[in-house]
Amino acid sequence: MTFSVSSSELLKKLQIAGGAIGNNVVIPILEDFLFTLEGNILTITASDLETTIKTELEVMPETGGAVAVPARILIDTLKALPSQPVTFRSDETNYGVTLTSSYGTYKLAGENGDDFPSVPQAEEVDSFTMPASGLVQGISKTIFATSNDELRPAMSGVLFQIDFGSMKMVATDAHKLVKYSYTGIQSNVNTQFIIPKKVLIQLKASLPQNADVKISFNKSNVFFSAEGVNMICRLIDAKYPDYNAVIPTDNPNKLTVNRADLHSSLKRIANYANKTTNQVVLEIEDAALTIMAQDMDFSNEAKEKLTCTYEGDAMKISFNAKFLAEMLGVLESDEVLLNMSFPNRAGILLPAENEEGIDILMLVMPVMLSVGA
Repeated sequence: MTFSVSSSELLKKLQIAGGAIGNNVVIPILEDFLFTLEGNILTITASDLETTIKTELEVMPETGGAVAVPARILIDTLKALPSQPVTFRSDETNYGVTLTSSYGTYKLAGENGDDFPSVPQAEEVDSFTMPASGLVQGISKTIFATSNDELRPAMSGVLFQIDFGSMKMVATDAHKLVKYSYTGIQSNVNTQFIIPKKVLIQLKASLPQNADVKISFNKSNVFFSAEGVNMICRLIDAKYPDYNAVIPTDNPNKLTVNRADLHSSLKRIANYANKTTNQVVLEIEDAALTIMAQDMDFSNEAKEKLTCTYEGDAMKISFNAKFLAEMLGVLESDEVLLNMSFPNRAGILLPAENEEGIDILMLVMPVMLSVGA
């Protein structure tokens, strides 16, 4: 295999594919990129057996072929080079790799490309297409609410529910929950599957902007494809909890407040909260919202007041400041709604305005009020 290519363009594609290479590989060849050259298209594949990423770019070819190339040393070499044309050659006999730049020659020990694990194929799949921006937004709005509890594998990923013309993405860790709904897709199925958080983080970083992404899926894997980037991942084989059962529907107490003001206030007040519970108290009446926190162990205490619009009975409710701030941080509307029923029931956080075709609901469980709060 021999080809020439821009070092910066090659590095960009390698960094995308490199997201699939794990720290503790099962077999040594998984520390490599698989290079496959057909015509003038170089395909770069990386995998940890759970997730596979493939990227493509055009090169100036001389001869085709396939070889496995050590990932870390190749990326580090290209990072240290100024952008310039480089020539890549591999020996068909011993799989040695030579990289030539204007500065010199670099030799790497490659491996037989035929030994690289086979990649799952998109067989017996259903598919739909949506703007990559809508998927990236959904990932951004939900990923922080996933669980890190290894005993709850279903909740360590994001639930995708496909219902013909709409898609819902749901994440929860039992303390907070986010539901992101996107309408306007074209699908012929009604199904659901769970995608691991790690995959979605990498997908968010890899998807090209202003492109459409094709999402295909079967019982075992999901396949993402967009403008020369392909990602394949194994689905989480577990049953997702019935999240609708925990979303209260009767919430007569409705608070409307400026999102940025509430977010900033929470970040200040949280410094004075107990570091174990992160508890802040919201005292709401008429057009005033009082936010309070105290840490009895260190005699720390803080209080702020914000103007707001409120419909309902005066109430005092307590939340984990960290959870509430995380939610406010990913919302983008100028104002937010916090709908509540009782101090011991979940609060529903909503943006005052949604983008067309998008609906976002966030739920945060209350913290039981401390004595004297």
